Amino acid sequence: MKGFQLNRKGEVLESVKIEENMELSLLSKGDGVELVHQLIEKDKLFYVYPSDNPLALEFYYVLSGEAFCEIGPERKRVGAGDYFTARNLEEPVHFTAVSRVELLCAFTDQTFVYLSEEMSSLMQIKNKVEQKDPYTHRHSERVAKYAVQIAKEMKLRKEVLENLTIAAVIHDIGKVHVPNEILNKPDRLTDEEFEIIKKHPVDGADMLIGTSYEELSPIIEQHHERLDGSGYPYGKLDQQIPIESKIIAVSDTFDAMTKDRAYRKAFSIDDAVAEIVRLKGSHYDAEVVEALVTVLNKENQNEQTSVSPDSN
Repeated sequence: MKGFQLNRKGEVLESVKIEENMELSLLSKGDGVELVHQLIEKDKLFYVYPSDNPLALEFYYVLSGEAFCEIGPERKRVGAGDYFTARNLEEPVHFTAVSRVELLCAFTDQTFVYLSEEMSSLMQIKNKVEQKDPYTHRHSERVAKYAVQIAKEMKLRKEVLENLTIAAVIHDIGKVHVPNEILNKPDRLTDEEFEIIKKHPVDGADMLIGTSYEELSPIIEQHHERLDGSGYPYGKLDQQIPIESKIIAVSDTFDAMTKDRAYRKAFSIDDAVAEIVRLKGSHYDAEVVEALVTVLNKENQNEQTSVSPDSN
């Protein structure tokens, strides 16, 4: 019948995966409005951000599953049948999926095309990198989690949180050009091999040029820079490095140290923190390091031991 359309379960206009554990499917669109089905796996963080358009409306209906919602100092549980809206939002609202969550979303500002055409291709590159190097499986997702938690602890503005959410996930996409035998080498890299590794921040940044994410290019390009100029690719100093890059640098280092690699076994959390703390002020931003310590202590608040910013 003209003006009426019936679709069966699983029939969508387009789908896109954001990382491994989040999927968005466009169900319908028209006159600037999008209806989207969103699936978030258990333990995944997801966010509702303020829109650049104060008149834009975002509506979310929980079809199934449960999540914790952080509204200022309060932490509330939302479940099937609950719904929430965002319009002229002043601060980001953060959620953690307690179980697999399904949402039905309505957006009056078009966002799906922006995500599907560009983020999807970048995420495919990120997945290729993780397939090349099994030791980095889900590394980017963990780095993003720590980075966002650090930024929240530092009470940074919403633009920084938004930048980190994306940049941290795709920070290593330039490694797609690094040969497998170098990425997975169990021995010390030669100087020539390390020079190849050092190209990946620039290669990753170049992939964003000409996309809607171009403003994130400097963040990815500089996530291996260090405050004292000992980093790469350009040896930039403290004030020349974006705060987002400084946060990714600490998150990246911590996750890499606490996971097994081809050339060594994982550090304990305490040993990793002690090493990062030792290098704060020279390699790593002190405020970022202290925020990481706070985040880790909050995660382990029910345990008897805790990490310290003065660890030796």
